[in-house]
Amino acid sequence: MTDQRIEGLATQTEGQVQNGLGKLTGDTKLQLEGKFNEVKGKAVEGYGRVIDGVEKLVDKAPAQYQEHARKGVDFARRKPLLTTGIVAGVAVLLAGLGRRR
Repeated sequence: MTDQRIEGLATQTEGQVQNGLGKLTGDTKLQLEGKFNEVKGKAVEGYGRVIDGVEKLVDKAPAQYQEHARKGVDFARRKPLLTTGIVAGVAVLLAGLGRRR
């Protein structure tokens, strides 16, 4: 289990507690913060699942590519927002190329 998955689950739990306390006390701001943290935690945990899956693929890759692939996974682990932006940008470019036919 990656750090992102653990962090995501912790944030999700924190959000659930905040939401519950907000409902109990009638504090809508606390409820909103709790919902936000739940969603944020789910996103971070999901990213961690993706990283875990990619690491399994790297382990199955030919030996000559593993070192470079591990560097990519390490980058993705350190810079999740940048990695997400890069992947989204590539997806937009590929989608645009597909429409030009």
